[in-house]
Amino acid sequence: MAPRLRRIHPALAAALATSLGLASAHSPAARAGNDSPGDKGAQVYCFMRANGNQHEVSWIAAYALIKRQSASVFKTSPENAAVMITEAVVENPGSYPNCGRYLGDLYTSRIPSTNRAAATDARSPSGGTSTSPTGGSTRSDRFGN
Repeated sequence: MAPRLRRIHPALAAALATSLGLASAHSPAARAGNDSPGDKGAQVYCFMRANGNQHEVSWIAAYALIKRQSASVFKTSPENAAVMITEAVVENPGSYPNCGRYLGDLYTSRIPSTNRAAATDARSPSGGTSTSPTGGSTRSDRFGN
């Protein structure tokens, strides 16, 4: 005799899918509000930055919370945590006012130091030019060659 299949209550199925990491971004379990680790991490990171804390301290607090809150068997990587925070802020910018300006800091520490200088030069008001020791103006080399 074949085993009978039983229906699982939708709330139980959603909780199981979320705990196993199977819930999609559009499922009711994933849209349950600001209960996801990414949302909580974004709240901590954005609150701390808005209140004058530097990136490093805010990041450590947010990442620790994301690691603790994640239901996954596997550890959340720093790269994935940064993406989770970014997604939370972008999906609901009204909940994180003015936090968009801090999101780039989540990624600058992952840029190799040679490329970080070029990225900083590209954002500088001088348009990426600097004064050489001989007094002339030089254009920063984008690829460090």
